Amino acid sequence: MIFNQVDTHFLIAAIIVISSALVFYSIGVWSERIQKELKGWHVGFFLAGLCADTLGTGLMEHIAHLTHLHDRIHTITGIIAILLMFVHAIWALWTYYKGSLKAREHFNRFSIIVWCIWLIPYCIGIYLGMSLGK
Repeated sequence: MIFNQVDTHFLIAAIIVISSALVFYSIGVWSERIQKELKGWHVGFFLAGLCADTLGTGLMEHIAHLTHLHDRIHTITGIIAILLMFVHAIWALWTYYKGSLKAREHFNRFSIIVWCIWLIPYCIGIYLGMSLGK
């Protein structure tokens, strides 16, 4: 499929924003894991990742409508990932402000699980994007 100039600009913006979500979320999750305790700035990176992912998903949805290219699995896994990221961010906020030290120290288990699940639609999107050029 050949994209027109508007589609290409939306695609570039979406790739940048979704990749930013990967960077933000990865920094938050893995630094929390390494430091072995949930800290406020980790929560900030979780929220930045959630915002970037939501914006990037919106841009991708717009591209899907413009190009009439929809993938049901990508859509479903993307929605699940955003919902999990939202729950993760809310739970992180609660744990940081109201949770015990033990809860803050063990929070990273949930973070790793959510991060791994988030990678599924991210990788599906990469695959779909690369298969368009065939």
